[in-house]
Amino acid sequence: MRQRSLVALALALLAVTTTGCTVERHWGGGAHAGGGGKAKVGLVTKTDTNPYFVELRAAAKAAADANGADFSALAGQFDGDNDGQVRAIENLMQQGATTILITPSSSTGVLDAIDRARKSGVLVIALDTATEPATAVDATYATDNFEAGRRQGAYVKAALGGQAPKFFMVDGTAGSTVDTQRHGGFLKGIGLTDASPEIKGKVAANGDQSLAQQGVENLLQRTADINSVYTMNEPMGRGTYAALQARGLVGKVVMGSIDGGCEGVHNVKDGQYAATVMQFPKKMAEQGVLAAVEYAKTGKKPSGFIDTGSAVITDKPVPGVESKDTAWGLENCWGTK
Repeated sequence: MRQRSLVALALALLAVTTTGCTVERHWGGGAHAGGGGKAKVGLVTKTDTNPYFVELRAAAKAAADANGADFSALAGQFDGDNDGQVRAIENLMQQGATTILITPSSSTGVLDAIDRARKSGVLVIALDTATEPATAVDATYATDNFEAGRRQGAYVKAALGGQAPKFFMVDGTAGSTVDTQRHGGFLKGIGLTDASPEIKGKVAANGDQSLAQQGVENLLQRTADINSVYTMNEPMGRGTYAALQARGLVGKVVMGSIDGGCEGVHNVKDGQYAATVMQFPKKMAEQGVLAAVEYAKTGKKPSGFIDTGSAVITDKPVPGVESKDTAWGLENCWGTK
C-alpha cells in the first residue's frame, strides 16, 4: 500500500512539472484575457520581405520593446497566402498572445481563425488592410486606401492640365481589398468609371515590379496612345517606368503611385513618376502596439476604423491638390533612406 502511494505521488509531481514546462514555452502562460498582465503581442504580415511590411514589423517591435511587451512576428510566404496566415494566427494563440496584429492578405480568408482567437480572449487588430466585415476584428489601424487612390486620381487629372485622360491601370492582386479600394478611389479622383473608354488597358501585377513591366509592355503592344498611368504601388510604378522608358514615353505620361517608401520618394524626385501618395506604417504599428499594452493592463479594447493618414508627395504641385515636396517626403518616408 505504501509503495503504491509513493508511486501515485511521484506521478502527480511529474504531471505538475510537465504542465509547468508547457506553460513556460507559451510566453509564461496561456491566459489570453486582458487586464492586469504583460502584453504579449503577435504580428502577422502578408509577407516578411516586402519593404513596407519590414518597416511595419520593425516599428511594432520597437514600440513593444519601449513599452515592456513581448513580441513575436510571423508572415505568409507570399501576398495572398491565406493558409500561411491562418497557421500564423494558430501558432500565436498557442504561444499565449494577448493581442494579434494582422495585415490580412485577404479580407475574408482568415476570418475563421480570427474568430477563434477573439473567442479565446485575444484582442485582434487589423493593420493596413481592413477585414470584411470590419467587425470581424476589434479595430483597424490603416490608411484609408480609397482616399489614397482618390488623391492619386485627383493629382493625375489636375496634372493633365485639361487634356482628356487616356490611361492604363496597373493593379495589384485581383480581388484584394487594398487593390479594390485604391482602384476605385483613383477612378473617383479622376472622375471616371471602370466602363469609361478613357481606360486603354488594365493589368493585374500582384504588386510585383517585373510583372508590372511585362504587363505594361504587353499593353503597349496594343496601343501607345496614352497620357497617364495609375499604379497601385511603387514597385509596380518602377516596372511601369521601365516599360514606358523602352518605348520613349517618359515625359509624355503622367504617372502616379501609392506607398511613400523612401525609394518611391526618390523615384518621384528623379522623375520616374510625377507623384506618390505616402502612407504611414510606423504610425499603424505604434498605435496597434499601444492598444495591445493598454488591453493587457486594463482590458480596454479599441474599436472601429482609425485612419492613419496619407499625403501626396510631388515636386510638381498642381492647383486644388494639397501636397508635400520630396524633401518633406524623405524626412517622413519609411524604409532605407
